[in-house]
Amino acid sequence: MSKIAYAANATWLPGEWPWEERLRAIAEAGFKTVEILFPQRQNLAELTELLGKYALRVALIDTEWDAEYPRGHLSAPEAEDRFWFRFDEALAIAERLGARRINVLAGKHDPNLPFATQFDVAVRRLRAAGARADERGITLLVEALNDHDNPGYFVSRSAEGVALVDAVDRPNVRFQHDFYHMQVMEGNLIETFQGIVAKIGHIQVADAPGRIMPGRGEINILNILKVVEASPYRGYIGLEYRPPTDGSDPFGWLPDEPRGLLLDE
Repeated sequence: MSKIAYAANATWLPGEWPWEERLRAIAEAGFKTVEILFPQRQNLAELTELLGKYALRVALIDTEWDAEYPRGHLSAPEAEDRFWFRFDEALAIAERLGARRINVLAGKHDPNLPFATQFDVAVRRLRAAGARADERGITLLVEALNDHDNPGYFVSRSAEGVALVDAVDRPNVRFQHDFYHMQVMEGNLIETFQGIVAKIGHIQVADAPGRIMPGRGEINILNILKVVEASPYRGYIGLEYRPPTDGSDPFGWLPDEPRGLLLDE
């Protein structure tokens, strides 16, 4: 039984191709699992058929956002109805696609409100949403996004994400650790990861700057992966980065062997 499995992010990779071409290329590259950030935007019947055609599982989806809440609804006090609409929508889609993880977009900090006010709203909603998700065997995730690419996002550092997870205090509400975002915000990637690994429910990787393909920036991704594989973490590592613009293989940096591993779920 494998402890770590890799999921190619089909929203980003291998490029902005028709969905059948994307999924076929991912399967031909040896992957068994994908992330799809916003399947709400796809024809779900066609997507489900294609996933079956290419024998691909879905590891992760995101809740959808709206124009007035461009980074989600979780922490916005006035967006109660909209939060639950988007959450229930994602929950139903996750069940349909077989996804076991939902990244719940935290929204933006309202400068007119105390941080604690929005934090309390997010905790209350995640507790209730976590109970609904738990009945279906689904884990909810809170991700920290760097404030250079995502100014004003409510959770921008690992300590903030872990504090939210700790306050919710549910086993199926976890932190989504993206090494790219944390390199931009914090650095010290290995020590920080090792200190919070027990709180992490999903991992994503990309290189910095610019969310580029691993091996082309400032992060020693292969060393990071060795640390993850040696850690207590059991779960997926999502490959979420921009494909190279020179036409080279977007998966060429990753050894062949880990691509086809599946978790025993």
